[in-house]
Amino acid sequence: MPRRRLQLRGESSNLHFMKTKEDIESYLIQLGIAHEEVGDGLWLTGAKEDAERIVIKYQPPVLVCRVNVMDLPKEHREELFQTVLQLNASEMMHGAYGLEGGKIVISDALQLENLDFNEFQATVDDITLAVADHYTRLAKFRADAAA
Repeated sequence: MPRRRLQLRGESSNLHFMKTKEDIESYLIQLGIAHEEVGDGLWLTGAKEDAERIVIKYQPPVLVCRVNVMDLPKEHREELFQTVLQLNASEMMHGAYGLEGGKIVISDALQLENLDFNEFQATVDDITLAVADHYTRLAKFRADAAA
């Protein structure tokens, strides 16, 4: 059944409807990437053996995409923070590096009201590319975190 809504006086006729969990599942299928739903509105992308799996959380009014990049090292933090801030400014089109619970993460939040497949794909692709492309630049900090 098509989605319909009455237009109220003064309200824009350019209405968008919030994407549903089913829409997000459809986007994941269209992308052709391995994924599993691990909870209500919670997906993990990639194979189970992949270290950097993107977590996608349906949390209206936004869709949150997040990946753990590495543990926060005990040493050389200032240099690490400078590196990820420079990456945020120069190479991250969608999402950004941040800190969460002792980990360096990449996260992005997308508005469900006007989310389309192209925006979803761009975010997933950008996060995936950043993890792969920045791996060598962050490797020396990983060694510090493991020590």
